[in-house]
Amino acid sequence: MNETTEVLDSGWRVARFDSIGSTNDEARRRALAGDLGRLWIIAREQSEGRGRRGRGWTSPPGNLYVSALVIDPSPTAIAAQIGFVAGVALRRALGDLGASDELRLKWPNDLVWRGAKLAGLLVEGVALSDSRLACIVGIGVNCASAPPGLAYPTDCLANVLGRAIDPEDLFAYLAPRFDEALGLWRRGADFAAIRAQWLLHAAGLGGSIRIAGAQGFRQGIFETLDEQGRLVLRGANGPEAIEAGDLVLIRENTDH
Repeated sequence: MNETTEVLDSGWRVARFDSIGSTNDEARRRALAGDLGRLWIIAREQSEGRGRRGRGWTSPPGNLYVSALVIDPSPTAIAAQIGFVAGVALRRALGDLGASDELRLKWPNDLVWRGAKLAGLLVEGVALSDSRLACIVGIGVNCASAPPGLAYPTDCLANVLGRAIDPEDLFAYLAPRFDEALGLWRRGADFAAIRAQWLLHAAGLGGSIRIAGAQGFRQGIFETLDEQGRLVLRGANGPEAIEAGDLVLIRENTDH
């Protein structure tokens, strides 16, 4: 697998691979083997990349495929908030590279540009033998190419920035931004700060949306995120807090 390693100035370790099945799966394996965390797994390409609900994710060379392993990041009940932490960090990193304000965070775990998916995040938890929780945050960014033929539009960072961007250059901005956002979150004690940052760049906020979930479709106005990170949808019967689902933007203008 041609692994190389590095230790960043922050103390985070980086394990790099030319090719791997899945960076999330490698992070999981290491967590179960006793890794102490603060570890990045990054690969030039993946053969078994995936998104939410086990959906496949095309992973050719030229894009960013990376997973962060964090051990015991917060009380288990709120550990899923780390997905919003990662979203804020990724949005800031892309802003550092000069991305415009049109880049938006789409609940619960995507990053979009002009309505097209540019990046996805996948958060997974692993219960360890000592009762601690390992959190794995997988991040995939379309730097050079976007997967075709999907049910939703996709695009790549090269089009956003108007220039080519090497995945390692993006990672060099992402790693410190993620560490910074973890510090802001303070193990969940200050989710309000992360929530405020996330809402600044939320796709569809204040507009009409549709949520597809286990209970079918629900439609209304995207009002806010609540204190737990649930989407608050105002429908005909008033506000409703939604924990999971796929968000569809109804308005063509996705800059809200």
